[in-house]
Amino acid sequence: MQLYRDHAVVLRQHKLGEADRIVTLLTRQHGVVRAVAKGVRRTKSKFGARLEPFAYVDIQLYPGRNLDTVTQVHTVEAFATAIVADYGRYTTACAVLETAERLAGEERAPVPRLHTLTAGALRAIAAGERPHELVLDAFLLRAMDYAGWAPAIDECARCATPGPHRAFHIGAGGAVCVHCRPAGAATPAPAVFDQLFALRHGRWDRVADIPESARRQAGGLIAAHLQWHLERELRTLPLVERSVGGAASGGRVTEG
Repeated sequence: MQLYRDHAVVLRQHKLGEADRIVTLLTRQHGVVRAVAKGVRRTKSKFGARLEPFAYVDIQLYPGRNLDTVTQVHTVEAFATAIVADYGRYTTACAVLETAERLAGEERAPVPRLHTLTAGALRAIAAGERPHELVLDAFLLRAMDYAGWAPAIDECARCATPGPHRAFHIGAGGAVCVHCRPAGAATPAPAVFDQLFALRHGRWDRVADIPESARRQAGGLIAAHLQWHLERELRTLPLVERSVGGAASGGRVTEG
């Protein structure tokens, strides 16, 4: 077996023995990879903080039967410093990492687009030029698009009739017309659909004109849609702080 090199986002890590750690990586060419970083818990380790969560690195690995071994690592972009210094950014970035790992699927299955989306989301959160919760919502929409789960926004999820439509039903797949609307569908404000469209297509100029209440409702729909398809709740989403009132939002939406 030969050494290989890749760019990777560090998703998480945990202790192994007295001095080692197991790191979970989202690599560009090899998908999710789990590897042993030997001696990183020692004060003189040459790897040290380079393998902390949120790090974006150029890494060299030696393949193993169950776990690869880290042989070299260089920092490409240091996102962690800005992220861990702010609670809002930190919880949002944790939600990005958890979502990316869930959507990546089997280990070593290449997911280059998801890798690019994840690194881009962390870069935007660290920069702090846009509200961190909106960066998360945009990431979740685009990640679901990658996974084939993106909600219908400007056409009916069932019959593909062009919108705009007024109803949204998670089980049906998103926006639904008056003819296909199931019982219990939600009726968000029109601005919510504008927000979903703007975030999915990167129209940040349009986001600025959307009321905060619509932004929050859109965020709830996005989170609920994702978790419905995952068939389980994400542990980190309830910790994400939303702008209005500074309260955390778990993305729960009651349809009725």
